[in-house]
Amino acid sequence: MALHEPEESRTFGVEEELLLVDPLSGVPRALSGETVRYARERHGDGAARFAEDRRPIETELKREQLETGTGVCRSLSRLADEVRRGRDAAARAAGEAGAAIAALATSPVAVRSSLTPTRRYRRMSDAYALTADEQLTCGCHVHVNVGSPDEGAAVLDRIRPWLPPLLALSANSPFWQGADSGYDSWRQQVWGRWPSTGPTELFGSAETYRATVDALLETGALIDEGMVYFDARLSRHYPTVEIRVADVCLHAGDTVLLAALIRALVETAARAWRAGEPPAPVRTDLLRLAMWRASRSGLRGDLVHPVSRRAAPARAVVGALLDHVAPALDRAGDLSAASALLDAVFERGNGAQVQRAVYSRTRDVTAVVSDAVARTRAA
Repeated sequence: MALHEPEESRTFGVEEELLLVDPLSGVPRALSGETVRYARERHGDGAARFAEDRRPIETELKREQLETGTGVCRSLSRLADEVRRGRDAAARAAGEAGAAIAALATSPVAVRSSLTPTRRYRRMSDAYALTADEQLTCGCHVHVNVGSPDEGAAVLDRIRPWLPPLLALSANSPFWQGADSGYDSWRQQVWGRWPSTGPTELFGSAETYRATVDALLETGALIDEGMVYFDARLSRHYPTVEIRVADVCLHAGDTVLLAALIRALVETAARAWRAGEPPAPVRTDLLRLAMWRASRSGLRGDLVHPVSRRAAPARAVVGALLDHVAPALDRAGDLSAASALLDAVFERGNGAQVQRAVYSRTRDVTAVVSDAVARTRAA
């Protein structure tokens, strides 16, 4: 019997935002500058790179967090290696600075965060006040290559209904300021305070996408184009679409699963566009409600089904997503791996469920952070 040979796949990459925490108390520590400096000194190339073709460790809005990322990958196995290598490199540098890293999308321990003192971030703090002050949240962004801006806009139009299940899978922020928020992804609620977040209307073309961005900038409500925080957008710097809905995942394997599903989702949408299939005309208000539902209950209850638009059990909705992208996963050679990773999520729970299980046993948010530090670097 002939072995399955995966076809040439789209390139993709992942950016993860991570918390810097005190190894003993679990309190977030404002050490991103020191962590980046140690990473630069370790690698000696002035850019804190893991290797020549990989993205640097970078500071973010808050000094209690940093961002790390993979290079441009074509295979899922390489992306998995780079996600883990990136977490390890960040952990080593953080350790030299006196901190640990935790893949948590919000801090379980109460904290008053501090701004990274760049000119842009100071402008954001001045312009958005409490929204910026409280924005210590960590997400996961997945970039997937597209052949042209028009293909990218077509992909954005066709993936809209399928984004909320991705949030439900990745939800990893149940705690806020030392208390249970009642949400699986409270990060999504905090993130939604920015003026340009959320789902978008259908674009139809790259020209309309560009005109939409220009119209937002002309309002003066955004300080720059980097603040176009759509759930999915065309990257300003790379020939990619960037899907931004996910919490940073507690387990590296969940990040890999997320990337596999998103690459397959982009490929499925691009093929539908080339075949002349129109996007589903789903109203934006319904998409916003579906994202709220995913944020509220994650995998614990019903979600909004991307096809029927009715309430359905989370397992059925995620199963529909897997069915939708299964041909693309199979062509890339990722179907078996993605299915196994998805089974692991449903057996163990998403990050929010794991955090709550630790808290249920210990009644201690510090223990939740300690557990997350261990899981962040686990194989």
